[in-house]
Amino acid sequence: MTPIRRNKDKQKMESDDKTEIRPAGQRVVLSRRISMLVSPYKTLDNFQSLFKVSRTTFSYICSIVKEFMMSRDTNSMFLDGKSMSLNDQVAIALTRLSSVDPTSNITSFFGTNYLTVLDITSRFVDALKVAGVHHITWPPDMALVKSSFERSGGLPNCCGAIKTTHLKMYPPASERRAKPCLDRENNHSMLLQVIVDPTMRFIDLVVGWPGNMTNDRVLKKSTFFKLTQKGERLNGNKIELSDGTKVGEYIVGGSSFQLLPWLITPYQNEDLTGDQIEFNKKHLETRLFANRALKKLKDVWAGVDGGMWQPDMDKLPVIVLGCCILHNILIEMEGDGVSDVSMMSGDHDPGYSPEKSAVVHGGGAVIRDKLCLHLAGKLVA
Repeated sequence: MTPIRRNKDKQKMESDDKTEIRPAGQRVVLSRRISMLVSPYKTLDNFQSLFKVSRTTFSYICSIVKEFMMSRDTNSMFLDGKSMSLNDQVAIALTRLSSVDPTSNITSFFGTNYLTVLDITSRFVDALKVAGVHHITWPPDMALVKSSFERSGGLPNCCGAIKTTHLKMYPPASERRAKPCLDRENNHSMLLQVIVDPTMRFIDLVVGWPGNMTNDRVLKKSTFFKLTQKGERLNGNKIELSDGTKVGEYIVGGSSFQLLPWLITPYQNEDLTGDQIEFNKKHLETRLFANRALKKLKDVWAGVDGGMWQPDMDKLPVIVLGCCILHNILIEMEGDGVSDVSMMSGDHDPGYSPEKSAVVHGGGAVIRDKLCLHLAGKLVA
């Protein structure tokens, strides 16, 4: 997985207030009874609506973060003086990561203080980075990934779909002139670039570059790009098309990326042929897995795209990585993300117009043309 990049500029702590976000009837009974809700309907849906995961997945997450979190616990306590269990702390962290509400609302809901919530969330994402990062890995055997992509969109030997999204930030007024984080829409943002498989799992990512960078430039600075250029990634079996052309492994991306032999982008000409139009449609079908994955990430772990991270922007890349790990754990333990596609319609990056790259690698153009003819059944043997 591509290492995260950190922002060195730390931000001031947001102000605390006294607002509450949920009625008393929905409060969680913590410590040893974390799985039960004070509600007439003690169902899995109630638990999952609060913490975004099932009880089984919650238990698994607790098991992988336990050693790291508890070895660094500074005796986290509720306002009544009672010590927090591991389950309590994981519940607080999951609530904060899935919410864009002010941290003060979460402290009121759980009966604790502001600094405790910050400390717990920080230790939790650090624990995920150490003990859960294996959930974001490049598959050692691409056969299943490639066959699944081919069934869905028709593109043979495709290993993933790449996409970039902006994560908006809301720094204090005194620090809003930091130009590196100002993007082309004049928002403060950080970039997350992911490669996604057909189940909408993240199999590679890079996070932390400022929002004013282009998608293509972020890719070129990534470990994935360097490994691929050296032949250490996308180096599996080639396929032979009916005319004898050999096509290596590749990923697909939008028009914001340069066309390469291992990164196939759509046709951009204004006078496209019928075959090219059909190729673009199938290409889009494959790219949509990445769009939907990012939409799901932002819908479920809403904190990655909210203003709640003002206190420590340097921590934001680790927080985003933690949410991406949780995204993959959910898919692995509770089913792939394809079944609820209807719930993920809409734009994962609203307010941003598409970028376009004019860079075309000759070898990439040849491969794309061959794939276009292959899908149209017009390759001459």
